[in-house]
Amino acid sequence: MLAARELSIVWGDNPEYWQWICLPESRFSEVAELIDVCGLEIWGKINASMLSSITNYAAYLVFTWNILTYGFDFHPAYGSVSIGGHESEKRSFYLVSEEERREMFQTAAGQLQDNGKQRQHQDSADRGIQYPKRRDDRWLEVELGECFVRGGQDGDL
Repeated sequence: MLAARELSIVWGDNPEYWQWICLPESRFSEVAELIDVCGLEIWGKINASMLSSITNYAAYLVFTWNILTYGFDFHPAYGSVSIGGHESEKRSFYLVSEEERREMFQTAAGQLQDNGKQRQHQDSADRGIQYPKRRDDRWLEVELGECFVRGGQDGDL
């Protein structure tokens, strides 16, 4: 598992957009807290030589929300994993649970006097999109992608 400080986070060094805080429930001494951005881009690297050969690996985004979080309900995010320049299939996912997203969508649709077409559009748009799962430690995780490490591979994952 990579700590937030080991990741490259766009605007991560700008205190207008991110702050580095201590959360007692985190396994790391500090975490990145999003304050406000119009886009979210995060990537991390681990050298493939540090990984076991002939093993399938998956990358997950592990996160939690504070009560003021907003803006992730209606737009999916995208993730993938690459090794040696070979990228896995891009995955689409939401950063809110399926239940939260449906509640938000129903509220918005009700305010727009929805006639059923909005609901059909939302259901078809959601096909193939993942939702985060709640972990035992109460944090959320969503799988970004996976790849197989054959061994003897150079480069970063």
